[in-house]
Amino acid sequence: MMPIPCHFLVVDDQPITQLIITALLNGLGYTRVSEAADGLQALSLIRSEKFLGIEVDFVITDWNMPAMNGLTLLRTIRASGVLRHLPVLMITADTKENCADVAIQARADGFLDKQMLNAGVLKEQIDRIMMKRGLPVSK
Repeated sequence: MMPIPCHFLVVDDQPITQLIITALLNGLGYTRVSEAADGLQALSLIRSEKFLGIEVDFVITDWNMPAMNGLTLLRTIRASGVLRHLPVLMITADTKENCADVAIQARADGFLDKQMLNAGVLKEQIDRIMMKRGLPVSK
């Protein structure tokens, strides 16, 4: 399988979740994956890599994190002139019924319940978002 030239940023305060999502992405052919433990670290990484000419192409972020949660990260990205185009997939283990609605209203490109996270569901969400934005999808 040829690596797909798309740089993902996985944002989650749980190292095991970062590891799982990174492994799922690698299995789908996405080999360029960076990780951050919260929204502040993610923004710093996005901005520093952009400065270095290394673009983050897609963000997968948890909702509940210390320092800056995923919803605030999403809203910050959408409010930024330079970053607002960045695809963002929100994930959470929070079982509140309105989480998906709040995320979509904040202009998340997709939403996943962590309990439903597997390669097939992740691929479906990523492919849908990538096709909508004209980016390369996994085979």
